[in-house]
Amino acid sequence: MTMRRTMKARRALTAVAITAGLALTVAGCGGEEKGPPPASASSPAKNAAGASATSTPETPTADTVLAEVKSGNITLIINSAVRDQGGFVTLNGKIKNGGSGVWLAPGWQGGEQELSKNQTSMAGASLIDKQGKKKYLILRDTDGRCLCTKFTLGVAANKESTWFAQFPAPPASATKVDFQIGDMPPASIEISDGE
Repeated sequence: MTMRRTMKARRALTAVAITAGLALTVAGCGGEEKGPPPASASSPAKNAAGASATSTPETPTADTVLAEVKSGNITLIINSAVRDQGGFVTLNGKIKNGGSGVWLAPGWQGGEQELSKNQTSMAGASLIDKQGKKKYLILRDTDGRCLCTKFTLGVAANKESTWFAQFPAPPASATKVDFQIGDMPPASIEISDGE
């Protein structure tokens, strides 16, 4: 009997401790902040690639068009190509579907076996440095997933979707490269330096 009572008492104390911990956590998350904002609040926001989310004279805005290429009813627009400090180049842009059906990025995932899990994505994209005679493939995580947009539901007819793709950065001297993907014509772009 003593063992049973001890176990019940432990369970009750554990429940009280968990409830108190949750109450303190919820209380700590709510309410208004008093005093000056933290130092990090004054710095520009960073996107997933580490590039500044605010536009500067060196960073093109979403309205900037570095290149636009078309194949059939699909138009690919590149709005920015920014070299990050970490040794990456991040491209951002839009896909416009001018067709009458859903577009699912056929062939854009690339032909490599490692990329087979990247259906309806931009995994097959590459940057070509003509001057250095090198081809840069899209970056991948340890599971073989590309660091790029995946069009899971496709792009509906007469709609557009934003995209991003990340590559290893060519040498600093290589500022002009060609972006290639699927059956789209090459798009010549200029890489700008990020913060």
